[in-house]
Amino acid sequence: MKIGVPKEIKNNESRVGMTPAGVFELTKKDHIVFVQKDAGFGSGFFDQDYKDVGAIVLDTIEEVYTSSEMIVKVKEPIAEEYPFIKSHHVVFTYFHFASSEPLTKAMLKSKAVCIAYETVEDSDGSLPLLTPMSEVAGRMAIQQGAKYLEKPIKGRGVLLGGVPGVPPGKVLVLGAGTVGIQAAKMAAGLGAHVTIMDINMKQLRYVNDVMPSHVVTEFSSEYNIRKRIKDHDLIIGGVLVKGAKAPKLVTRDMLIEMRPGTVLVDVAVDQGGCIETTKATTHEDPTYVIDDVVHYCVANMPGAVPYTSTLALTNVTLPYVLKLANLGWRNALSKDKALAKGLNIIDGKIVYEEIAEAFNWSVEAM
Repeated sequence: MKIGVPKEIKNNESRVGMTPAGVFELTKKDHIVFVQKDAGFGSGFFDQDYKDVGAIVLDTIEEVYTSSEMIVKVKEPIAEEYPFIKSHHVVFTYFHFASSEPLTKAMLKSKAVCIAYETVEDSDGSLPLLTPMSEVAGRMAIQQGAKYLEKPIKGRGVLLGGVPGVPPGKVLVLGAGTVGIQAAKMAAGLGAHVTIMDINMKQLRYVNDVMPSHVVTEFSSEYNIRKRIKDHDLIIGGVLVKGAKAPKLVTRDMLIEMRPGTVLVDVAVDQGGCIETTKATTHEDPTYVIDDVVHYCVANMPGAVPYTSTLALTNVTLPYVLKLANLGWRNALSKDKALAKGLNIIDGKIVYEEIAEAFNWSVEAM
C-alpha cells in the first residue's frame, strides 16, 4: 500500500503521524511510505531519519495526498486540506467530527474512508488510540493551569502546592476517566487538594482506592458542581462521551459564582467542551477571560510536547496502521472489531451514530 504522512498544518501543531521507527515497520513489509518534507522536524525527527528507513520524502502536502492511498495524520484535516482528500483515500487520524459540522460535511463530500483514532474501541470499552493523548493532556492540564493561576497572567496568584504555613490550592476535576485521573495524579503530586467528580461510582471507587488521601471523590451533579466551584482555584474539564459532543457541566451563569482569577482548563474542547463558555484556542493565543475567569481551551494540548506525544501516539497506532496496510481497510475492519468501531464515514455516509446525532442527521446503514 502507498501510505502518506503529511506535515500537520494546524496552528502550532508539531506532532507527526508516524515516527521513523513506525515507517521502518511499514517499509520492511514492502509498503511505500511518502513523508512530507520537514513533517517530523517539530517532533525531533529529520528527513534523513525517514530516508534512512526507506521513506520517500516529498516537498509538498499536495504531492503526499496525490501519491498515497492511506493518509496517517495526527489532527483532523483543516480547510486547506479538504481539496486534497479524494474518494480513494483512507484517512486515519483524530477527527472529532461531532465538534465540527464543516469538517463533517467536507469529509462526506470527499467520499473518503474516515477512520477516527478516538472511536477505535476495545471490547472492555477502552479507547486505545485516545488514551495516550488523554494521558498527556490530563497531565498538561495541571501544568498549564498552575501557570495561568499566576497573577501576572490574570490568575488568582495561588501556588497549587502551597508552602509551610499556607494551605495548598484547590483543584476540581470533572470526569474520572483517563484525563481526570492523570490530572488528579499531577495535582496531587504538587501537593494540591483535589476533588474529582464523576457519575460512574465504579470509577470513583477506583480513584478512591489508588489516590492519596488529599484526593477526594464526589458524585457529579449540578448541585455539587455549583457548590465546589465557589472555592476551587483550578477547574479541569475532562469529560468524554465517545464520539459525541461533551455535556455542558459548567454553564455561563456559574462563572459569577467563581472567585476572580479562577482558571478553567477544558480538555474536552476537541469534543465541543464541557464548559459552556469554551471556545477553541491555540498555543499561540491560549487564554481568554470572561467574568474575571481565565479560560484555557487549547484544542491540541499534546502538540506542545510533540516529542513525547508523537512517540506515545505511534506506539498505539502502528499495529492498526499495519493491519490496514497489510490487509486493506475492508479486511482489516472485518477481522478487528475494535478497529471497525473507528469507521466514522464511508462513501459519503455517516456510519457512527453519535456523529449524526450531534447534528440531528440520520445514520446510513453500511
